[in-house]
Amino acid sequence: MLLYKNVETGTHLDPSLKEVNYNPTYETMFAPEFGPVNPFKSQQMAAPRNMLSGYAEPAHVNDFMFEQQRRTFSTFGYALDPSVDTTQVSSSSYIGAVEEAEKNKGLTVFEAGPKKAEKRKKVKGGDASEIDSFLGPWAKYQDEKGVAKPSEDEQKELDDIIAKRQKKGRNEDESPAEEKTILHVKDAYDYQGRSYLHIPQDVGINLRSADIPEKCYLPKKQLHVWTGHTKGVSAIRLFPASGHLLLSCSMDCKIKLWEVYNDRRCLRTFIGHSKAVRDICFNNSGTQFLSAAYDRYLKLWDSETGQCISRFTNRKVPYCVKFNPDEDKQNLFVAGMSDKKIVQWDIRSGEVVQEYDRHLGAVNTITFVDENRRFVSTSDDKSLRVWEWDIPVDFKYIAEPSMHSMPAVTLSPNGKWLACQSMDNQILIFGAQNRFRLNKKKIFKGHMVAGYACQVDFSPDMRSEK
Repeated sequence: MLLYKNVETGTHLDPSLKEVNYNPTYETMFAPEFGPVNPFKSQQMAAPRNMLSGYAEPAHVNDFMFEQQRRTFSTFGYALDPSVDTTQVSSSSYIGAVEEAEKNKGLTVFEAGPKKAEKRKKVKGGDASEIDSFLGPWAKYQDEKGVAKPSEDEQKELDDIIAKRQKKGRNEDESPAEEKTILHVKDAYDYQGRSYLHIPQDVGINLRSADIPEKCYLPKKQLHVWTGHTKGVSAIRLFPASGHLLLSCSMDCKIKLWEVYNDRRCLRTFIGHSKAVRDICFNNSGTQFLSAAYDRYLKLWDSETGQCISRFTNRKVPYCVKFNPDEDKQNLFVAGMSDKKIVQWDIRSGEVVQEYDRHLGAVNTITFVDENRRFVSTSDDKSLRVWEWDIPVDFKYIAEPSMHSMPAVTLSPNGKWLACQSMDNQILIFGAQNRFRLNKKKIFKGHMVAGYACQVDFSPDMRSEK
């Protein structure tokens, strides 16, 4: 019996029990817990709690008081500590922005804040029956200044801004670059007084003939490389009709004229643009050509002497330029500009005679079709528009969600088709007569040109395209 001396008998309650089915005695309810202590319980876990996150003391807050303090906290950043007696409020009774609470003296959003400043008084307007002296609601304020004069600091800042604008304007209005030319051959004329524009007859080919060869073949061998430009070449144009000369323009701001046959020399260099040259175009006879450059100038040159005849500008960058191919309209040319317009100039007067303003992006190409009565333009807005000559409203607008911009367009030799280099790596063929429909059976794919404005061209016999 001595072994069980210290053993306590009786009914013991489980501490985690929530419901008891009998009336236990006081000693049973408040008896110490039996059993070993859990060594893995932290102090926080061992602490008494009546909810998952801890122990919540019972408290009662009026709904209005709770909403008042919540709004005050969201507006001013402070609220009254609910555990503090409201009869003994001090600076330590607030939580959040205590400094703001001291500044506002603990005011809540429902209590009146500091008084608003008094309204500005207006000058009395007199009697409404007196028309001349009556001011009414249009009267000035008593402290209103009649003239708004900037302070010394503001005036200094304004002067600096005006000076910068004037300086910028002077830079934009700079005079065009000085034009000069370099002749690279010993004599500009032969013993008969003929210049290099004269079509040669000693090259083994009749260059004066307009007959189309019966069959054309793909080139298999490189014959020659013309070198002379120091930067990328942006455009090349063959001499009209004969093709015995080659005109090239480059990013090095120069234009060069080359021989295609015989020694294939560089004949002349035209210098006159201060920035990269974008496009060039011969007139029908080849005696003159136009150049368009990023210095915002279009210049008309004499192909034989190298002299700059005229300059044209509308203070925008020209992206492409074309003479009107009609013989009776050789004094007119059109240029696609960076400001979404196609501008038509008259060489004789040097003035703009027409503007075609319908595109939504910079104009990339201009191509004459339908016996030069119409022309087709493409733009960065991924559309193709057809215009009647001298009528500034497009009569055909082609734009599809699947279309990409087409920075290179070529008319077929028979004038029936337009080959357009699309930026989604395919060549699209449009009809160049009447409806200008896309020919879905003639779409050429398989090459990679995205990002480059690669030119396309047809063989004279219309059997191949390059």
